[in-house]
Amino acid sequence: MTEHLIPTADLHRWVVDIFLAAGSDEREAKLTADHLVGANLAGHDSHGVGMVPRYVSSWLADELQLNQHVDVEQDSGTMLTINGRRGMGQAVTHEAMDLAIARARQHGVCVMGLKNSHHLGRVGHWAEQAVAQGMVSVHFVNAVSFPVVAPHGGTQARIVTNPFTVGIPVPGREPILLDFATSALAMGKVRVAHNKQVKVPDNSLLDRHGQPTTDPGVIFPPAGTPRGALLPFAGHKGYALAMVCELLGAALTGGETTRPANTTMKHAIWNNMLAVVFDPQRMGTADMFGDEVNAFVDWVQSAPLREGFDDIMLPGEPEQRSRRARAERIPIDSGTLTQMDEAAAAVQQARGTSPGPLSVLEIR
Repeated sequence: MTEHLIPTADLHRWVVDIFLAAGSDEREAKLTADHLVGANLAGHDSHGVGMVPRYVSSWLADELQLNQHVDVEQDSGTMLTINGRRGMGQAVTHEAMDLAIARARQHGVCVMGLKNSHHLGRVGHWAEQAVAQGMVSVHFVNAVSFPVVAPHGGTQARIVTNPFTVGIPVPGREPILLDFATSALAMGKVRVAHNKQVKVPDNSLLDRHGQPTTDPGVIFPPAGTPRGALLPFAGHKGYALAMVCELLGAALTGGETTRPANTTMKHAIWNNMLAVVFDPQRMGTADMFGDEVNAFVDWVQSAPLREGFDDIMLPGEPEQRSRRARAERIPIDSGTLTQMDEAAAAVQQARGTSPGPLSVLEIR
């Protein structure tokens, strides 16, 4: 399917404007645009501006609540339980992480549970927020939506793509950033493949009969047709980590787990997150840490290259390269572009104003 190039700055302005038109204040609209466009810049189109149509649909269904601020429900100094109040994930999670980082700076560590956030997007963004302040952060996240991932050994979906993320600042070099879904593919990557009308890799999906398939359409079937399911990554290992993310990210924080009683929404994705944020300077190993990391990286990258590989990259390096490549323009597939134009039209109908179709900004 054709890809369309949109100037990065214009795309950011369009995302700001569509949420301003929907009723977000300037801060919320900018944080949302920063995050979504940032995901595209990092090469993760699955969590980028292609989420705007679903956010708009959730807002129109009165599920996503605009201009919310977090409530601190439990505070024991180094431990916080925070309610996102079904607010825009990009805004309420930013607030929650600010609180956790401040506590980690004060006490050395903070364990923060965030519940009831609307889709909080690319979790690596929140690790980067901590890393920018010199903090290490570890994140366990669940997603409450229609189940899309089968448990290991099962043929029907029971869980969602539950991401696990770690951010580590390293003196003198770019941070180490681990950020992955516990499914073989992120749900958004299946959506992007479906919009592009391309197949997904083998060992990623099951059809509605529990048979392996490479057709992303099994996750987006016609109304009334049962869905297929994603598989966990690495078999039982990905499944086990997904369970840990569900239990720590949701059940422990007071959030909802993904089960039928909690999946009554039409469009929303609710996220819950447990984040452990700590100041590595408090461990008294700062001088040794940077030297040891650099020595270890040199050793790892000295391995002979396999055929077809140009180099050995570190976690976070693909995102750094993508940001450089996409600094001026971002590709959007035709299916996603059409959905975004439709989202703008829906906001126009509901509020009497919108930024207009995104497609007019395409570089010709």
